Amino acid sequence: MPTPFAAALEERTLRLKTRLCIGLDPRLTAYRDADHLRQHTLEVLELTAPLAACIKPQLAFYEALGVPGLEILEEVCSLARALELPVILDAKRGDIGSTAEAYAAAWLTGRHAGSALTVNPFLGFRTLDPFTAAARAHGGALFVLVKTSNPDQADLQGSGVSEKVAAEVARLGAEEGPGLSSVGAVVGATHPEELAHWRAAMPQATLLLPGLGAQGAQAADLAAAFLPGGVGAVVSASRGIQYADGLNLEASLRAAQQFRDELNAALLA
Repeated sequence: MPTPFAAALEERTLRLKTRLCIGLDPRLTAYRDADHLRQHTLEVLELTAPLAACIKPQLAFYEALGVPGLEILEEVCSLARALELPVILDAKRGDIGSTAEAYAAAWLTGRHAGSALTVNPFLGFRTLDPFTAAARAHGGALFVLVKTSNPDQADLQGSGVSEKVAAEVARLGAEEGPGLSSVGAVVGATHPEELAHWRAAMPQATLLLPGLGAQGAQAADLAAAFLPGGVGAVVSASRGIQYADGLNLEASLRAAQQFRDELNAALLA
């Protein structure tokens, strides 16, 4: 079995001194064709890998390309594994019964064993069971949507709903004993004033904080999401790195370096 996801992520965070999660969201409209998309995406991954604690491919952009897109995703995951870079597959899956089991098998076992998956809990907490079981059995992890980064999240996540989800994440984490668990949480970096609250509510959860860069979140505001020692959270930037200046690879590298350095500085402030 591979090293459990949370442990591998923490080890890389401390060894490389990075809390940056690089999102790889390749938009076909930015490229000549799918081959150009594939080449640039893999180049961004390889170039920025030393600056990353993990990567986060958004499955929608690969699925939009059909079978060729899924083949590109396989290459992205294979290269990341070769670079010893943890992979969070951003799919926001969630369903009932055998369908949830099939999603868990698709993205947390086999070729993707040891990776993590974002999961939508809004069909009920029991829908998390197949994902939790698969993650625990294969050294993976899941990141449960608790408080997402989009402005209209309050339509469904207000009125105490996010608090209920956070309590379930905390309960699942406590089942595993001390330390960071295989059940993490998505909390938008666009809610900096709430980060201390969510950190306290889910003490064993690794927090995935999307929204750095293009969505307006600032690294300087995010220190409250981390546990002592600067672990327990990663902050995701996607467009702000992959398309920092069109398809300029050097601009992608500079953007990743800046985000990494700003996150580290925030923890020292």
